[in-house]
Amino acid sequence: MSFHFPPKITLCEVGPRDGLQNEAVIPTPAQKADLIDRMTDAGFPVIEVGSFMSPKAVPQMAGTDEVFRLIHRKPGVEYRALIANLKGVERAAACGCTKVKLNVSASRAHNLANLNRTPQESVAGFASCTDAARVCGIEISGSISMPFGSPWEREIPVSDVREIVEAYLAVGVTEISLSDAAGVACPTQVLSLCTQMAKEFPQVIWWLHFHNTRGLGLANVLAGMEAGFTRFDSAFAGVGGCPFVPGAAGNISTEDLLHMCGEMGVETGIDLDQALEISRMVVGMVGHPTDSYLLRAGKSSDLIRELPTGQGKNPKAAEKS
Repeated sequence: MSFHFPPKITLCEVGPRDGLQNEAVIPTPAQKADLIDRMTDAGFPVIEVGSFMSPKAVPQMAGTDEVFRLIHRKPGVEYRALIANLKGVERAAACGCTKVKLNVSASRAHNLANLNRTPQESVAGFASCTDAARVCGIEISGSISMPFGSPWEREIPVSDVREIVEAYLAVGVTEISLSDAAGVACPTQVLSLCTQMAKEFPQVIWWLHFHNTRGLGLANVLAGMEAGFTRFDSAFAGVGGCPFVPGAAGNISTEDLLHMCGEMGVETGIDLDQALEISRMVVGMVGHPTDSYLLRAGKSSDLIRELPTGQGKNPKAAEKS
C-alpha cells in the first residue's frame, strides 16, 4: 500500500481563538498579542486571532479588538477572526482585521435549536455580512461545523453538507472549512467526504479542522492529506474544545502535527522548537496540563544519545570484549 501525501501543507494556528475560548483563565490582550507575535516569528502563515462574538456569550474573546491593535503584523501572514453577524464585520473593520470567517452547523437539529433556522437559511442570511465585508475590503471565508456527525443526529447526510456548500457559494464564499467540532470523525469517513467534496466543488479552497476528542485527530489529518487537502487548523498545546458541544475536547496539538509532518518529510515552514516554546507558555498561562504528546515526551530526535566510549550497537557485547 502506498500513501499520497503532499510535499507541503499550510497550517492555521487557532489557539488564540478556538483554543482559549474554552479556558477558565483568560490571558490579557497583551499576553495574547505576545503569543501571536511569537507565532509570526515562528513562521505561521495563518493565525486565528480571536472572534468578534458577544462578550456575554464568549467572555474569553472580549478583547479581540484590542489584540488586533496590539499585534505586529508581518506582510504575507493572514490574521483572521470568527464572526457571527454584521456587527462582527463592523468590529473587524474598526480594528483593522482584514479576514473574517462565518460558521454554520451542519446539524439541522443543532442549528434549529440555537438559531431557529435551517443551516441553509443561516448561510443565506450571511449575504449582508459578505456584502459589507467586501465594501470594507475584508476577505471572508466560511466553515461548516459537524459535517462528519453530531451529538444530536449522529450521522449527517452528505446531501446536507453539499447544500450548505452551495449556499456559501451563492453568497460568494469560496473558502470553506469542514470542522469536526464534535470530535466524531474517523479516517475512512474523512477520506470519503473530502474526496467527494473536492470532486464536486473544485472551485472551493478547502480547510480541515479536527478535534482530538477520541484520539483520531492526526489520523484524520492524514486521511485529509490522502484526499488531496493541504490546509489544516491546529491549536498550541492541544488546548480548546467547543463550549457548545457536550464532551468536546481540545483541538489537535500544533506541535504534535508539526512533529508528525517533520518526521514524514511534509514541509510546513514553521519552526517546531519555537512552536514548542509557545505551547509551554500557554500551559503556564492556563495553569493545567494539556493534550500535547510532544510537551510530555519531547521530539523523537531528543532520544538520540551518544553511546559510552567503546560501545557499539550491542552494549552487552561491548562489556564482554
